[in-house]
Amino acid sequence: MFDVTVIENAAAAEASLDPVRARLLAELSEPGSASTLARKVGLPRQKINYHLKTLERHGLVELVEERRKGNVTERVMRASAASYVISPAALGAVQPDPSRAPDRLSARWLLAVASRLVRDVGSLITGAAKANKRVATFAIDGEVRFASAADRSAFAEELATAVTALVSKYHDESAERGRTHRIVVAVHPSVSDDAAPPFTDKEQ
Repeated sequence: MFDVTVIENAAAAEASLDPVRARLLAELSEPGSASTLARKVGLPRQKINYHLKTLERHGLVELVEERRKGNVTERVMRASAASYVISPAALGAVQPDPSRAPDRLSARWLLAVASRLVRDVGSLITGAAKANKRVATFAIDGEVRFASAADRSAFAEELATAVTALVSKYHDESAERGRTHRIVVAVHPSVSDDAAPPFTDKEQ
């Protein structure tokens, strides 16, 4: 089982969003059969089997083992991942496109960039899995507390300058065996249930 996997197919995304199937996926973080799931969710075993077959068809659950009980073969299933992310690729023509309105100060553009990140990394993971290889990635995740909007703005400018300098240092357009990598750096207010951001911009 993977820790997280990306759903790229629209039909698979639709299947995962059904409330009953989403509950089954959560329950199947540990292996279970239609009978055990029926008792947990309070639905007939026949209905559970129907949903499991749909999830299995889309690769969201996988067979762990088959157990023979009298004249019945019980199939023990498990979710293919502990959690799922739906790729914007599943939306087809209406998926976000950062190139439509590039604006590094726009929260909506940041959302479009993040969506592209999910789509691209999901595609890389799918391709790497088929080739039985790992994807070379790197990420930094942290928090910084700014005393004022002015400090936040100054930080953003210094960050942009530092990243630009690093790109200029290591980018080699003439490298014959080189491979282009995408860089995404984002700054946004932390989301908290108990406190609103101390300052906000007009841009939403």
